Amino acid sequence: MSKGGTFRKWSRIIHRDVSYLFAGMILIYALSGILMNHRGDLNPHYTVTREECQIAKGLDFSDKAKVDKAMVLKMLEPMGEAGNYTKHYFPKNGEMKVFLKGGSSVVVNTQTGEAVYESLQKRWLLSDMVKLHYNPGRWWTTFSDIFAVCLILITLTGLVMVKGKKGFVGRGGILFIIGIAIPILFLML
Repeated sequence: MSKGGTFRKWSRIIHRDVSYLFAGMILIYALSGILMNHRGDLNPHYTVTREECQIAKGLDFSDKAKVDKAMVLKMLEPMGEAGNYTKHYFPKNGEMKVFLKGGSSVVVNTQTGEAVYESLQKRWLLSDMVKLHYNPGRWWTTFSDIFAVCLILITLTGLVMVKGKKGFVGRGGILFIIGIAIPILFLML
């Protein structure tokens, strides 16, 4: 076998094995990257549910001086949130905000008794995948560096695997140039 054939053979082997090894991470980074690109349309960390409700009759929050924790807990009972109370305050006249564990909250119009209950539920898996983009720790930095080097290796071995008109000196090279030109044009424009 010629030197070029041996080189291409080893390129295919390395490309295949390293690609299989990191295929899961490539998919995780690709999916979480899409989520990060669309953060304005979809919160990748939480599902936010807003529910309008009327607080129970007999509860009067119009006098701040008379509002205590026990009264707020009584209001939260029908919502099933009494055990999640953390604190409450009056951000402006006629409004009380109640903070709940996990980031949920209730905003009450103290004059009308109308309330908006905003519930946050962590998105299982999606939230954790996006956290990987934010580098959760030193050990992840090491893994990410190894992953980045392997992506370079996957790319370089992929460029030389095929010879001839469909390889790097033919159609592959043209596609490679287009692939480099797109982000460069984007940055220039």
